[in-house]
Amino acid sequence: MRGTSLPRSLFLTFLLCCTGVKVLPAGLTVSPSRSQFFKGESVSLSCEEDDSSAGWTLRRNTTRGTRTCKDGWGKAAGSTCNMTHLLPHDTGVYWCESREGASSSSVQITVTGGSVILQSPVLPVMEGDDVTLSCRTKTPPSSLPAAFYKDGSLIRTEPAGHMTLHQVTSSDEGLYQCSISGHGESPSSRISVSERSSTSSPSTAPPPPSTSSSSSQFVPYGLLSLTAAIVLVLLLVLLVIHHINRKSKANQEDGEESITYSDIEILQQKQRKDKPNQDSGPSAVISTRTTDDVSYSQIIIRENRRREFSREPAVVYSTLR
Repeated sequence: MRGTSLPRSLFLTFLLCCTGVKVLPAGLTVSPSRSQFFKGESVSLSCEEDDSSAGWTLRRNTTRGTRTCKDGWGKAAGSTCNMTHLLPHDTGVYWCESREGASSSSVQITVTGGSVILQSPVLPVMEGDDVTLSCRTKTPPSSLPAAFYKDGSLIRTEPAGHMTLHQVTSSDEGLYQCSISGHGESPSSRISVSERSSTSSPSTAPPPPSTSSSSSQFVPYGLLSLTAAIVLVLLLVLLVIHHINRKSKANQEDGEESITYSDIEILQQKQRKDKPNQDSGPSAVISTRTTDDVSYSQIIIRENRRREFSREPAVVYSTLR
């Protein structure tokens, strides 16, 4: 059992080390950059690759299951997937995935068969930025008075169908929806707010859907891979040292278990008189008993006694004639 403990520990360490490092070397962009689409519209999704050798592909999870682009949906062109005629069953979660199984951040895309949609950012917005929401219809005119809701509660009604959230914070996160009288209401879309780093300064305009803003959210793949390899080597060295110490300690314990105990008893014996020339020193009797791991020996030393024998009477032989 001790022999299998080290391989098992090494396997668990490798598993923890590999699963503990989350690498996001690619970003997903959506064009046009919105989360809601009318039935029949087109959309293009692209994986922004930091490592072109990783083989990034588009995947999605809808009511029809999890599939890769060109596997029953979309047309793949490298790391881009084009969808020319959206249908309501295309509603779902979309993300980029490499051959090794690494994944990018995901986006939610909604396709409606209704006549009203809410135009909102598909990617998380930066804390402190301004965000503009637009409520539009499928047929002109699109700039109609619209009511905007957050988490089911009315925010306000805008006459031009546009509402701006100034300097958004985490409290602005939630599900947003809009409705236009006589046309209907849009599906709900979630707006997420990302925390701004201390080196960034707030801007007064919504962030453009550029490649640099989304790529900055990902950590270089090579750096994290090198860090993971160093951590794994250090853990392997510690495990080997620990195994050697345990083996040395086990050998010491095995040596202590193989002790032999002896019981010695010395008894005096009297010297026999009929053997004057025999050594009159004590004689030794040794008895040994062995258990599972311990051997016990008993040594008894007795002094020889001389036994006195009566002399036979003298015999006289005579001859009779």
